[in-house]
Amino acid sequence: MMSMSGKLYLVPTPIGNLKDITLRALEVIEQADLIAAEDTRQTLKLLNHYDIKKPLISYHQHNEQGKSMEIIDKLKEGLSIALVTDAGTPGISDPGAVIVKKCIEEGLKFEVLPGATAITTALVYSGLDTTGFIFKGFIPRGSKERSEFLEGLCNERDTLVFYEAPHRLRSTLQYLLDSLGNREIAICRELTKRYEEIIRLSIAGAIEHYNKVEPRGEYVLVVAGKSLEKIEAEQKEKWENMSVEQHIIMYMEAGLSKKDAVKLVAKERNVSKSIIYKHSLGL
Repeated sequence: MMSMSGKLYLVPTPIGNLKDITLRALEVIEQADLIAAEDTRQTLKLLNHYDIKKPLISYHQHNEQGKSMEIIDKLKEGLSIALVTDAGTPGISDPGAVIVKKCIEEGLKFEVLPGATAITTALVYSGLDTTGFIFKGFIPRGSKERSEFLEGLCNERDTLVFYEAPHRLRSTLQYLLDSLGNREIAICRELTKRYEEIIRLSIAGAIEHYNKVEPRGEYVLVVAGKSLEKIEAEQKEKWENMSVEQHIIMYMEAGLSKKDAVKLVAKERNVSKSIIYKHSLGL
């Protein structure tokens, strides 16, 4: 006979304004046997606001591995557990991914509720391209990690989204300027809270602004992706002083067939393939 097991619910909580919690989230929290909270003190504020009384256990980044197995055991005992973080959706730059993986491994039921997240709120506020975006969470602190962090993102055309703390904002803006160039940026501060603020300007302009203003609160940085014009200009710089033959060889050495290299060179130089093909005959 199959043993009865409970269910884990990953419940998003407001990123600032307590009214942003969904009716379904409140229902799940009210009906759960137990709440696993990133910070029990923070969660108590939410519970008290809605007059909900439930037993709490802590579940944060420093005890996530050990506590996950404790939660798994409780789920197997038949308990229903609501997992919440301080703000936003569990598993997105917050604890939650580990317990999800363990539930999958153990074949236990879990349900992810939709709800608040600062990522999409800031993205829409930014006014930048929303058709494609890349979220990278918090930018690393160490210089070595930082030097590698944006390496693969520099040429992305998609909009980039980051979280940042106030005491690191100035150094991060300088890092973004040095790594990405002077792109458009939207700096979203204290989203949904009383002092919510959205600033849209260039990265250099943002540096100038925060040299005069002390950063305060929680930030989401939304940075424009690399423009097609910039990409094309950089590609042109690579070959504009080359002969057609050298241009073809460059792509062949990069692994392209001669046929594909001819096609690409013709496109970049905006001439017919037949002309470029004649230059490839001796290669």
